[in-house]
Amino acid sequence: MLVSSRTLLTTLQNTRLKRIQRRIASELLKFFSNNWRYRSLYLLSLLVGFYIGSSLTVYYLEGIGQRPLVSLLMVIIIESLVRLRIRASYRPRSILWLLLDNLRIGASYAVILEAFKVGS
Repeated sequence: MLVSSRTLLTTLQNTRLKRIQRRIASELLKFFSNNWRYRSLYLLSLLVGFYIGSSLTVYYLEGIGQRPLVSLLMVIIIESLVRLRIRASYRPRSILWLLLDNLRIGASYAVILEAFKVGS
């Protein structure tokens, strides 16, 4: 029995995974359909967040020996940004919230990468 792809797509269930896939696809489409200014701001905020996170946890306080304390402080700041974003979550998010979110993602990636390097 041959089933066309169109009927197969219409008969799929609307699961959480399917909704997440649709949301990710729409966000990627929105990212690539924006003009170059917004894309460059998104990428720059991601890289600046990574730079801030790595420089705070590695370079500035490595000599003092307070790296775990700084990592804990970074996690608290990142968690407070997440809580703040959830409370003020408007559906058409402004560019400021998206830039702060990218800063948070870059900084958390730097802290996690530093934790893997330290071995904890």
